[in-house]
Amino acid sequence: MNVIIIEDEKPSARRLQRMLKTLNMEAQTMLHSVEESIKWFEDNKHPDLIFLDIQLSDGLSFEIFESIEIKSAVIFTTAYDEYALQAFKLNSIDYLLKPIDEDDLAIAVKKYQERLPQKQAVTLDFNDIKKLLVNPIDREYKKRFSVKVGQHLKLINIDDIECFYSENKGTYLYTTEGRNYLLDTTLEYLENELEPQTFFRINRKFFVNINAIKDMVSYTNSRLQIKLNAYNEQEVIVARERVKDFRAWLE
Repeated sequence: MNVIIIEDEKPSARRLQRMLKTLNMEAQTMLHSVEESIKWFEDNKHPDLIFLDIQLSDGLSFEIFESIEIKSAVIFTTAYDEYALQAFKLNSIDYLLKPIDEDDLAIAVKKYQERLPQKQAVTLDFNDIKKLLVNPIDREYKKRFSVKVGQHLKLINIDDIECFYSENKGTYLYTTEGRNYLLDTTLEYLENELEPQTFFRINRKFFVNINAIKDMVSYTNSRLQIKLNAYNEQEVIVARERVKDFRAWLE
């Protein structure tokens, strides 16, 4: 099987390459820009499967396919968790949210392998997906959450929430008053429900509110530690793969 990785961050590309190797998949070709990828596709046989980062150093990776007719299956790797990622689910094999989790990668690869006997063509409407990224559809984000307190329901306004986090298979919100409440939802569901300029998913377990950040300090392994105004139950760390996007989000 011919597999390639298109990813502008070389450490992330090498990490994905190592993860694929544990699944007995060799990705010998790694491309890092739109320009480099276009030239490669012009001179080489198209691969069976592409792991495609959306934002490359010289533009959106969709620009590759504005000049090249893609003949490969695609698994997106993306940090665009604030957009309508279901579009990728409908138009590709799968998408993987950075930082990529080993179990999620294995599931996406299995999904691809199960489709192989069908030899089913993958139809990608890059223009529609690109519109979601460049000019995301205006929409209403959640303004409040209802939580159960004993036999009562309590409404909590979004401005009063410092963070959302997962713990022991549960999803919680934490308020500016220092209270946490269990939610009947998942962080994955919240990706499309939270206003992206206010909330950022810093790792697989945390969304933080930009207005709740008190301090940020350098942490081991090129990560960042976040200090929130009230929340202090556990360390809040920006994953290394998310630091670049987090810094951009702050601005």
